[in-house]
Amino acid sequence: MRAARLIKMVLLLQSRPSMTAAELARELEVSERTVARDAQALSEAGVPVYAARGRAGGYRLVGGYRTRLTGLARSEAEALFLSGVPEALREMGLQDAASAARLKVSAALLPSLRDAPRTAAQRFHLDAPDWFREPKTPELLPAVAEAVWDDRRISARYRRGEEEVVRELEPYGLVLKAGLWYLCARVTGPGAFRVYRLDRFTAVEATGERFERDDGFDLPAFWEERAEQFARSILRAEVVVRLSEEGMRRLVYAVGPVPAREARATAGAPDEHGWVTVTLPVESERVAYDQLMALGPEAEVLAPTTLRERFAHDAARLGALYRS
Repeated sequence: MRAARLIKMVLLLQSRPSMTAAELARELEVSERTVARDAQALSEAGVPVYAARGRAGGYRLVGGYRTRLTGLARSEAEALFLSGVPEALREMGLQDAASAARLKVSAALLPSLRDAPRTAAQRFHLDAPDWFREPKTPELLPAVAEAVWDDRRISARYRRGEEEVVRELEPYGLVLKAGLWYLCARVTGPGAFRVYRLDRFTAVEATGERFERDDGFDLPAFWEERAEQFARSILRAEVVVRLSEEGMRRLVYAVGPVPAREARATAGAPDEHGWVTVTLPVESERVAYDQLMALGPEAEVLAPTTLRERFAHDAARLGALYRS
């Protein structure tokens, strides 16, 4: 533990001109007294750490000292490619590996380029969770992530409707979608690839057995295909809607890209008012009501009659409310 901290301290000092005791203590998550002891230990080991006192003081390496301990371990190299999603790294328990990898990369850079990680981080940031939803990390995520990294089979118990099911799975990959974690896995035996919502898992146990990954499996392509299939599978009804030009523009924000794309494909020529009629695939009349309400007066439901009557009834109530 201390050895890893001492190496991290050297890498920090190598990547910056100097650092105060408070800055080092914050980065290393120790006290300033521990920083002083570690600096003394490094000096006694031959690492030229110089401590300057006073307001402008701090710790620095002298004589252009450079450590050769900059080779990336496999776990660090893999975590580095995920460093653009810091929240995901933290939830999977990989933040330490990613931090060590970034330090090693910074230490290996030329002095003129050592501010590159900071300048990039100040310009680009990926915030994965959805708006207006408190992100909740699945309790079993670290265990599943470890199995994914090691290509080890797991025995998973998960909720399916009102019952719990146990499956032995080969965990191929994790996907973070709008704040929710999904596992893409192959069922041991039949060999079918499936997608599981991780927050529905109630227990996970590593079997200790490794599996041979299918080299032809492409996680991004698999997820894109399954996401498209899911989006289409829930569209079990249709609504005929008349839309203004503004309604057509805002349709994708109200119903999502897949239904909007299919609706546009059915659009005829605009009428004398510039409105077009489309057939919109929807999950249900209830869902369609909530979605199309967002378009306000830019959409007119033509069919089914039950949905049109509901809009007419609520529009009359709304009109009466504002007239009063």
